[in-house]
Amino acid sequence: MRWDIFCQIVDNYGDAGICWRLARSLTIRYKQEVRLFCDDLPTLNLLASGHPPIAGLEILPWEASHSNARHPLSAPEVVIEAFGCKLPQRYVASLLITTRPPVLINLEYLSAESWVGDYHAKASPQTHGLTKYFFFPGFQTNTGGLLLEPLPPIPPPLQPPHSLATIWQQLRPAAKRISIFCYPAAPLQEWLTDLATLNDQFDILLTFGHASYLDQSLELPRTIQLYYLPFIPQDDYDWLLSQCDFNIVRGEDSFVRAQLAEKPFFWHIYPQTDLAHEVKLKAFLDLYLENASPALISACWQASHWQVPSTWWPQLPRWEAHAKLWRAKLLKEQADGGLAARLLHFVE
Repeated sequence: MRWDIFCQIVDNYGDAGICWRLARSLTIRYKQEVRLFCDDLPTLNLLASGHPPIAGLEILPWEASHSNARHPLSAPEVVIEAFGCKLPQRYVASLLITTRPPVLINLEYLSAESWVGDYHAKASPQTHGLTKYFFFPGFQTNTGGLLLEPLPPIPPPLQPPHSLATIWQQLRPAAKRISIFCYPAAPLQEWLTDLATLNDQFDILLTFGHASYLDQSLELPRTIQLYYLPFIPQDDYDWLLSQCDFNIVRGEDSFVRAQLAEKPFFWHIYPQTDLAHEVKLKAFLDLYLENASPALISACWQASHWQVPSTWWPQLPRWEAHAKLWRAKLLKEQADGGLAARLLHFVE
């Protein structure tokens, strides 16, 4: 089938990362034909850089969906609005005159909240005449599942990708590796200062742009080494997560990839003024820590709220074991292929 996916980038890279991962999953694994329309092609191309062209997948500017009146696009069988983005009016008008209207899907944000299963795949008739279906990614079997592909191999390859080769040569063999991808409001400076009090060496890998989060006058002992990463492609970041002893991630795509990397992590969830993020975070931690020990539960909660590392770092060995069990549980419960497969099954 032909799929049109629409992506408007709201929060830096996350929306584009999910749409790109979904588009290539549908084409590579399920042999679908996909057109991905994006309002910020430079960001999308950065994430996809280094990946060879994919047969059946076109990446197009937003306006390409409705600007070519002389040579209109062929009608799709499926249209996906990623995260509630508004389709161009002229594109919607073209859908209304097709002989067979497409399946229109609003791909929602991922959540572990229990209500998601009740609203997943429900229909919503629209004023223009089409019916929109709300598709909720989630952890439970009655949701849209998780975006798994490409599934990282365990153990991962040791050879670093080209974008990380230079920095990887500088890392100290005995040091613990921590990758950090967080929002600017995080108390990162205080967090690193406390980390320096632990009796260990740490190589801190800060993702692109994070240098601006720190006061340049910050002085840390030699046990802490900071490495500022360039912007790296999506697949290279997946590999990075697998090579670190601990990961701090944000957004939806890196959140799922950290779980698949089989390593301890915490999710710096985007803060909202109505504190809805706290409800969302609690729903995930309740699920993630369902069978964990009280000590590990306490450590994960403390870490997830940016408590200083000295309060919870001793629990890291237990957390490592838990991360392995969690990945195995995820893959067992998503054995049907997760989000891409469930989308395809729903459309069929």
